[in-house]
Amino acid sequence: MITDFIDNKFEYVSDEAQHIKKTGACFFWDVGPFVVFEKEPLSMEENMSCVDLNCDLGESFGAYTMGMDEAVIPHVTSVNVACGWHAGDPLIMEKTVALAKKHGVAVGAHPGFPDLMGFGRRPMTVTPEEAGTYVKYQLGALMAFVRGQGMELQHVKPHGALYNMAAKDEALATGICEAIASVDKNLIFMGLAGSVMLEAAKKCGLEVASEVFADRAYNDDGSLVNRKLPGAVIHDPQLAMERAVKMAKEGKVISINGKEISIKADSICVHGDNEKAIELVQNIRKALEGAGIEVRSLK
Repeated sequence: MITDFIDNKFEYVSDEAQHIKKTGACFFWDVGPFVVFEKEPLSMEENMSCVDLNCDLGESFGAYTMGMDEAVIPHVTSVNVACGWHAGDPLIMEKTVALAKKHGVAVGAHPGFPDLMGFGRRPMTVTPEEAGTYVKYQLGALMAFVRGQGMELQHVKPHGALYNMAAKDEALATGICEAIASVDKNLIFMGLAGSVMLEAAKKCGLEVASEVFADRAYNDDGSLVNRKLPGAVIHDPQLAMERAVKMAKEGKVISINGKEISIKADSICVHGDNEKAIELVQNIRKALEGAGIEVRSLK
């Protein structure tokens, strides 16, 4: 019979227990009049009361400024840093990684198509092998800055059109994931919840994180509504906050057509280029923590 429960880590049971053994996620050992067992830390997948909060940052370039990185970064737990092809440049990459280190935020690579003018949001015709080499090249660039700061890269999340295409094209996703695995199999692959790219990543031996979006509308099939369509981006902080909590706590989201669909939320994305970015991320984090959900990085 359990007699006490402390800090969600240790449970004390009477010495009437007949065996000292491991059961489920618990280890038992004898400490005199009691048998004590310590729970192993739950993974993000096992523990539904925690979620990562991520944002796409480092998207400025040269004299052009995009996003509000310094204001947003204190409120998130992971950042996806542009690697110089769809946005960003060496100076911005250096600055963004240093900023992440300062605030104790995990860093992920955000590789995209070589399309600076189109911000990486225009589809390109490439082979899986080409997509893989594009990603590998950008990974190498960001890893230099990350390791220069004494940090380790946490994850990889494709950007824009590359992300959307890989979410539906298993061959393309496989090319990307094989390239990532060849560089470092300890990297987490972050991708659209329920998409084929997560399955491709698993087949390549990568750990995956299912990503959801608080500020984007969903179609009935769980895909994102095209940005060119009305209502694709959610600017109302209250609505984004409610959706974030529902996705993290219930695993549900309301589609643009009003249908409730199931969705797995390991990480919630708020875009740093959204005009309401700061208000959105502040409110979402407060709402999540207020609902008893721990906001933490993937590792």
